[in-house]
Amino acid sequence: MTARRRELARADRVLPGLWRLRLALPWPGVPHGNAWAVAAGSGVVLFDTGMGGPGGLAQLERALDQAGLKLEHVRLIVCTHAHSDHYGLAGPIIDATGCELWMHPRYEHMTRQAEDPDAALARRIEVARSAGVPEAALRQYHAARKGQGVGVDRIVLPDRELLPGVEVETDLGRWQVHETPGHAPSHVCLHQPDRGLLISGDHLLGRVSLYYDYGWTPDPGGEFLDSLDVVEELNATLCLSGHGRPFRDVREHIEANRREVHDHIGRVRTALEQGAKTPFEIVPALIGEENKDNPMMVTWGLGEVLVYLRYLERREQASKVDDGERADVERWALAA
Repeated sequence: MTARRRELARADRVLPGLWRLRLALPWPGVPHGNAWAVAAGSGVVLFDTGMGGPGGLAQLERALDQAGLKLEHVRLIVCTHAHSDHYGLAGPIIDATGCELWMHPRYEHMTRQAEDPDAALARRIEVARSAGVPEAALRQYHAARKGQGVGVDRIVLPDRELLPGVEVETDLGRWQVHETPGHAPSHVCLHQPDRGLLISGDHLLGRVSLYYDYGWTPDPGGEFLDSLDVVEELNATLCLSGHGRPFRDVREHIEANRREVHDHIGRVRTALEQGAKTPFEIVPALIGEENKDNPMMVTWGLGEVLVYLRYLERREQASKVDDGERADVERWALAA
C-alpha cells in the first residue's frame, strides 16, 4: 500500500492584503485546511491557526514566508471555532509573538478534550456503545485512538470573547462577528460588509461536508440550519472557508447545505419507517452500504445520525423506545 504523499504548506494571495495559508492535515479525505492572514498596520490578523502537533508550527511559518511574512508579524489570532485544525497552534504563536487570542466563549468542547484526552475517548466510546456499535468495533476504535494527540499544542483561553458587536480591525476594513453554531458550539463567521467578504470557518465549505460536534448542545442540526439563515442575510460575495479554495457563489452553497441536511434527515426518517432501530443500524442509510466497513465513514455517519435523531425528537417526530431489547442500547422509532 502506497503511503499518502504529505501535503506541503503554501500561501496564495487572494486580494491585496489578504493571503490564504494552505496547511496540511493528517486526515484521509481532508488533506489541508486554511488559515487567513489579513494585513493590519505593520502586521497581520491571523484568522485560524492550523493544527498543532509535530511540524505544525513549521508548516505555518513556511506558508507565511511564501506570503512575505514572518511569525512575528501576527498581531492578533481570531479563531472561527475551537477545533484543533483552527485553534491547535494558538499556544505556540502566542508564545512567540505575545499577541492576543479572540474566540467564542463556548470553547469547552475542545478544552475539555485537550485537558483529559483519555476521558474524552472514554466518553466517545460510551456514546458509541449506547448507539449500538458492536464491542469488537469499539475495541478496535479504542486501540487506534488511544494515546493519540488532540492536535492542540497548548490550551490557551481567549483574551476577548468573539460575540456579536465585536469587530476586528484590519486594513481591509472592520470584520463583524456572527454566531453560527451547529458544526461546533464555538463557531462564528466573520463578515466584512464593505467588500462582501466572509470568513466562514467550517460553516460553509467549497463542497458540502456535514460534521457536528455532537453532545454539547441539544440540537446541533437545528442550530446549523438557523446559522445558514444568518449567513444568507449577509449577502456575502466571496467566501473564505476553512478548507478548499475561495468561492463566490455563496448563496448557492448555502442552499446546497440546506438540501443536504434535509435529505439526510429524510433518510433517517425513512429508515425509522421500517421499524425501531439503533442509531448504528441507521448509519448505512446515510453513508451507503458500500461504506459500512470504513471506520472513518461510520464514525462520521454515526455522529450525523445522532444529531438528526435529536432534531426529530425536539420536533416530536421521533423518540427513544423500550422494545424489550438491550436496556443499555438506544432504540428509536417514529412518533406515533
